[in-house]
Amino acid sequence: MNFNEKLINLRKTKGLSQEELGAELKVSRQTISKWESCQSYPDFQRLVLLSDYFGLTLDELVKDIDVQEVREKNMNSEKIDSIYQDVNRAKNIFKWWLIGLGTAAGIVFLLLLYFFIMATFVW
Repeated sequence: MNFNEKLINLRKTKGLSQEELGAELKVSRQTISKWESCQSYPDFQRLVLLSDYFGLTLDELVKDIDVQEVREKNMNSEKIDSIYQDVNRAKNIFKWWLIGLGTAAGIVFLLLLYFFIMATFVW
């Protein structure tokens, strides 16, 4: 039995909804749903909490987990996080570049306005 199937069975055996189990573990219902649908896996701290909550050893809880699958999902998650961070960095750089460009354009405009006023009223 895979981890997700085991988690579903354990939760249903206790008569808990995803939301109730999430409240016990201090995670969202969506997190429990992702664990049960194999979209992600709990971190070590949550695995310990799960094993304590259901009265199982960690070995009993995680036995039969495809470790390679967990590694691949974690790598995909890390890649997505890295891409997200890169996009945010690019946004910040672009924002500051626009602020600098806008400031330079404002200074040029004010200088041109100053020379225009000086040329018009001084002459």
